[in-house]
Amino acid sequence: MFAFPLSRLSVPVLRSMLTGLILCLLLTAFAPSSSAAQAQVNAGGAATPSGIAFSDLEAYVDRFVEPYIGQSTAAASIAVVQDGQIVLSKAYGYADIEHRTAADPQTVFELGSISKLFVWTSVMQLVEAGRLDLQADIRTYLPPGFLKRLAYEQPITLLHLMNHTAGFEQYMFDMAYDSPEPVRTLEEGLRLAEPAQIYRPGEHVAYSNYGNSLAAYIVERTAGEPYDQYVDEHILAPLHMKQTAISSVLQNRPDLLQRKASGYLSAENGNVVRGAWNYMSMYPNGGANGTAEELARFAMAFMPESGQASPLFRQSSTLPDMLSRSHGEDPYMPGIAHGFWEYPGAYRTLGHGGNTIAFSSSLQIVPEKRFAVIVLTNQASEAHLVHGLTQALLGDPAIPPSNEVLPDSSRLAGSFVAARRAEKGFMGVYPYLSLMRVSSSAPNTLTVKLVGFESEYRQIRPDLYQRVSGDAALGAWPLLQFTTEQGKVQQISLYTTDYLPLPAGRSMPLLIAEAAAAVIALLFFLIVPPLQLALAKFGRTRRAHPLPPLLRRSMLAFSFSGTLLAANNVLLALRMLSENERPYRDVLPQLILNPVFAAVGLIALLLTLFTLRRRPHLTRTERIFLIVSAVLWLILIALLTVWQFYY
Repeated sequence: MFAFPLSRLSVPVLRSMLTGLILCLLLTAFAPSSSAAQAQVNAGGAATPSGIAFSDLEAYVDRFVEPYIGQSTAAASIAVVQDGQIVLSKAYGYADIEHRTAADPQTVFELGSISKLFVWTSVMQLVEAGRLDLQADIRTYLPPGFLKRLAYEQPITLLHLMNHTAGFEQYMFDMAYDSPEPVRTLEEGLRLAEPAQIYRPGEHVAYSNYGNSLAAYIVERTAGEPYDQYVDEHILAPLHMKQTAISSVLQNRPDLLQRKASGYLSAENGNVVRGAWNYMSMYPNGGANGTAEELARFAMAFMPESGQASPLFRQSSTLPDMLSRSHGEDPYMPGIAHGFWEYPGAYRTLGHGGNTIAFSSSLQIVPEKRFAVIVLTNQASEAHLVHGLTQALLGDPAIPPSNEVLPDSSRLAGSFVAARRAEKGFMGVYPYLSLMRVSSSAPNTLTVKLVGFESEYRQIRPDLYQRVSGDAALGAWPLLQFTTEQGKVQQISLYTTDYLPLPAGRSMPLLIAEAAAAVIALLFFLIVPPLQLALAKFGRTRRAHPLPPLLRRSMLAFSFSGTLLAANNVLLALRMLSENERPYRDVLPQLILNPVFAAVGLIALLLTLFTLRRRPHLTRTERIFLIVSAVLWLILIALLTVWQFYY
């Protein structure tokens, strides 16, 4: 549901390792299906922003797509718009592998975070009508006390929500489900999954699904009708988008369910496993379903012919206001335009990407050229088409070289954590497992590594770096901008989020030490106490004088409190890695067990020490073992406390 899916990149492989479910091997691409209504384009010099002649467009897209159908995605639906016409609408591959159902231009895909553009359009319609103010405190539009986790007095505005600068952390639970049963109303979903505010409003770009759905709720309250009904009436109906649904639950739309593609996740060795459809209480931020052709109509509404009005707005000034930059000062670095993300193409490009549990998508418009490209796939974290084809059609920005002396790249080296991250609760540990590592091995050149992917960037202006090679997964980040102060990096700005230096108490040496200590403690308690019990049970270890029953039981309870703690949290981590889209109630019992096991262990340890103080019974080896166990137990408790594995 977010524009760049790095937090999901490792999930498919981990899921397949845990379940061992392999449904199908994609060996060949299915024959492409082309819309019968596809417009024919005059070959007289018309071209995409990257310079591909429209007369060659279909053949070019066919060649580009062919290596990836059956490899990086099961299917793709692609639409290209020029001058108010759909000049290419074509589908490739299988909408359903198991039933060998071919995708076609009427195949329904999950749109992911492209859905957010309907929210921002709704907001601008109500701003135009004088019913909303982008600069007003959002609390004036919400029920009293609705937001309970704000940390700063500075008000959050609708513009902050549009710019993803409200300061919210990334809350991982109750965002999306793999079945419709847990879905609640939008208001209930917002109350259930409110994130903490961890930055001052306007301080950092931290992509926020919650902030978008909060804006949709404001639309709902202001308009006096459910958000999806408002969008149906004010956006979908005027654009004749009859095959698009805003709600993620489609039980009342059997026509869309019948044509909806299955989603897939990458597994090992080129295999795929079937993924779940996406269901959301906070559906405005990523729950829409639709076709590429209907998204093309939506795109065209933002690029009316000169002198013509957009069907979305009543006043001629609203559309240019919405498409104007609302965040970002550097003209060479992509910014934000009232909810649209600027894309660094050959011309100014605006759009949004999207990802759900098992779908990936992109919509980009070039208002100056009245050009748009839409790519929908039924594969999680797909990058080769969603980013690669998009870039091929949009071209690269022509950034003029700087006459200034380019500063030394080596001073930018380090490890950085995403501003968009969980900080409160045990999920706060996960961003530190996927740090961005920046290094410099040549003048004006940086190597960026992230979750197993790597790209090289070259400095083109002071502290502005352009991607020149590397893994396609980082293709969504063509530019990096470093903000420095006194020679130290304060922030890295890139597409959809900022990256920040490691905060106090989270330095790399400390993180490495904590990781090593955690591994040692976990392995010790998972292996040693069960092994010790097994040896005692089978008579492999005998004492000349048996321990008193109370001491023996207290020591056993203490050791196994550590084992239970270790097993509980290893299982919790594996569950979250295999599927991080789940209700909070699914993990709450395990979080409650942590303080319970800790309390049992502490009581057992105190009882053991009290008994030994009255009368020592242990051999030297047993004393050493008890000391080691106690130290590792305390380390484990400290780590679980520091990383908040209790809520």
